[in-house]
Amino acid sequence: MLSFVVFDSDGVDVAHFPPRHAFLVGADEVPLQGSIDLSPSLVRCVKPAPQAAGLAVQLLVPSPRLPEGLAKHQPTPHGESMGLLTVHTCLLPEREKPYLLMIELARRQIMLLLNKLEDWQLTDLPADHPVMEQFELARTGFCDALVAQSLPGGNGNGEYNPAANKAAAQALALSMEAGEELALIQADRQARLRISGEGHKAARAQAAKITSEVPAANAPIVVPGSGQAVLATPPLVGCAVSPGPVTEAQTRALSAACDFVTMPMRWIDMEPVEGKYNFTSTDRWIEWAVRTAKLPIVGGPVIDFRPQCAPEWLFIWENDYETLRDLVFEHVQAIVTRYRKTISRWTVASGLHVNTNFKISFEQIMDLTRICVLLVKKLHPNAKVQLEVTQPWGEYHTTNKRSIPPYLYAEAALTAGLPIDAIALRVQMGAAEPGTSTRDMLSFSAMLDKFAALEKPIAVSAIGAPSSPISPKPFVPRAGAEPDDPYEPGYWRQPWSEAVQVQWMTQALSIALSKPYVHSVCWHELTDSNAPVPPEMPGGALLKADGTPKPALLRLAQIRQSIREGKSPVSLVRRA
Repeated sequence: MLSFVVFDSDGVDVAHFPPRHAFLVGADEVPLQGSIDLSPSLVRCVKPAPQAAGLAVQLLVPSPRLPEGLAKHQPTPHGESMGLLTVHTCLLPEREKPYLLMIELARRQIMLLLNKLEDWQLTDLPADHPVMEQFELARTGFCDALVAQSLPGGNGNGEYNPAANKAAAQALALSMEAGEELALIQADRQARLRISGEGHKAARAQAAKITSEVPAANAPIVVPGSGQAVLATPPLVGCAVSPGPVTEAQTRALSAACDFVTMPMRWIDMEPVEGKYNFTSTDRWIEWAVRTAKLPIVGGPVIDFRPQCAPEWLFIWENDYETLRDLVFEHVQAIVTRYRKTISRWTVASGLHVNTNFKISFEQIMDLTRICVLLVKKLHPNAKVQLEVTQPWGEYHTTNKRSIPPYLYAEAALTAGLPIDAIALRVQMGAAEPGTSTRDMLSFSAMLDKFAALEKPIAVSAIGAPSSPISPKPFVPRAGAEPDDPYEPGYWRQPWSEAVQVQWMTQALSIALSKPYVHSVCWHELTDSNAPVPPEMPGGALLKADGTPKPALLRLAQIRQSIREGKSPVSLVRRA
């Protein structure tokens, strides 16, 4: 069993520390199905097996105290904290004495920063670089915390001294600030190589030298030993458009800010009544994109079993897999056959690995995945096919034994030999829904690198954050089910606002678009909705419900323009 001492000054009050905000993490950051018990000032974790594990929690990370000379280098201002963020510890062995939670969180953040310094070949940064100076402050503070934890003055919290907790909290904040700046430095370096084409040219030459074969000029290249694909073309910027009327404000926004348009094609919109399809709104948008705007279209996800995407009538067959399988086959066939002349890329399925609504087995999840991919390829051989992974940090796996961890699901699909052209990732933060808690930018960048190891192009098929605070709310898995405890969405730097949304977008998109393996990035929604059915993320769009543009729309257009001009979008960070 693992146990952790928690001080109120952490921002984690054990009296209000729901298990949904704490979960166990095993090797390779795979979430573990264990139990977490709470008592005053102590968190106890019971693991499913005697193995090293870590604890992930949602924490109010304090604002780092920086010397005046370093404070001016902060890329983004923040208030009293770095945000209400999900962080986790390193893997820890069992022991009788409880760990001090804040020390272990700081240890892992420092370790992640060190690992990325090496992975990104940034160890040559001079000692007087602001990031290295801040990192040294974090490391010194961490050492102070280690010393202070055994000093007299404990208050009953495992006899730990509060001074140790305070020093560790600052070490965590300092290393997180330095890590986010490091992610931007790496993004700036990679973006210049990516946009200029020099990165692909160098990878092509290296691959030819190692394999004695010259890769095609525009083909993705995987240099042996590099562990990632390198793409030839600059990354693309797009936005998703939910079905609805085509308005001038929307079309103007898409034309100004996007290289492509994503049409979600939710089953509940396409076939609200069994056997009766409604293509009107989707047809209207596709006609505008193809004929007027001349923008390529990404279709799908075609199959998505999330509550807001699956029609209610489909649940009649949740215990009859053979019928469900036939319905999926027929639906994919109907959608792809209708739109294959206008759509160039398909997101064939999304989130099957989460397995929330339809309790199907591992074999059935993979069978549906296989059906979707192969059928789309058969009906539309020239199209690119991508498989969408949702909740990429995998929290859902801690409570759902029939789910598949996100990375393992993508790996299994590729190992099965399915003709998948790209892995798509849905990365949304700040919503009161499972799997959308807020994380820091270094963790986001590291997550992208993890999926890049699959050696396939990555498409960030949905990325977004809200423009106003979202209140915690109970999550209802499906109609009639008992609600879970309220999900706290968290926030980054400051409570969500239009200004914070712009700051978050600028950093997140700059990091993603700089990666040599990222094909495209798509903002998750164009327009906020006033419809009776609540939107996927309230306030998360680029336009308000009345069509008024938010500052994030201008920033998306600026990011796209910087790429077209051959410039790194990181230059926009300090202007956010």
